[in-house]
Amino acid sequence: MFYWFLKFLALGPVLKLIFRPWAEGTENVPREGAVILASNHLSYSDWLFMPLVIPRRVTFVAKAEYFEGTGLKGFLQRQFFSGSGQVPIDRSSGTAAAGAIRTQLRLLADGEVCGIYPEGTRSHDGKLYRGRTGVARLALEAKVPVIPVAVINTDIVAPPGKIFGRYARPGVRFGKPLDFSRYDGMQDDRYILRAVTDEIMYEIMNLSGQEYVDLYAPDAKKRDKELEKQAARERERAEAQEIWEEIAE
Repeated sequence: MFYWFLKFLALGPVLKLIFRPWAEGTENVPREGAVILASNHLSYSDWLFMPLVIPRRVTFVAKAEYFEGTGLKGFLQRQFFSGSGQVPIDRSSGTAAAGAIRTQLRLLADGEVCGIYPEGTRSHDGKLYRGRTGVARLALEAKVPVIPVAVINTDIVAPPGKIFGRYARPGVRFGKPLDFSRYDGMQDDRYILRAVTDEIMYEIMNLSGQEYVDLYAPDAKKRDKELEKQAARERERAEAQEIWEEIAE
């Protein structure tokens, strides 16, 4: 009940009034039945705007720690995360990734809509990065369609590292459902998982218009930081050289 209260009475109307989000392809999201919404990830605000433009509840998995706090703060935190459409990862599995899939499989078995970010983390520079194969395994094991989704301008509204950036109208594009039933029973084949994931990412790229980089986002971020450090060292050497030449003259 708290989810619907936030969406239709409390938080949702305020976000719609201020930001006026737009949406395309909402007719591609079925009115009922299990489905996966696979989206790019530009901002922490993605999970607010994407579910806002469709009538169904969208559920994401979140760290179990968000639901384990004590006292009044812990109670309020649990209420907010559960009310905003997030559920804790099943910790009975060996890893966080396996726990997330187990949790989402349970939700899909109940006919719910699961939101997932195949990149695994927010893009640090607005580009689209290589998808993790968990989305493919989830689709094949649950035998449900995947709808590619692109959020637009959320990185302007709330850029990485900032609570708020500058005003923009966020948008959401929903693509046609992708059917992977031709791969039934092949969820343990890593080549199939990669092929399915790449197909999903290709559709997200077409919807979002982002530049695609065939690297995992954390690896790309680490690479860019190293390049920034290298550029800074080169600037320092150039400045030192200029000073030395001035002294020599």
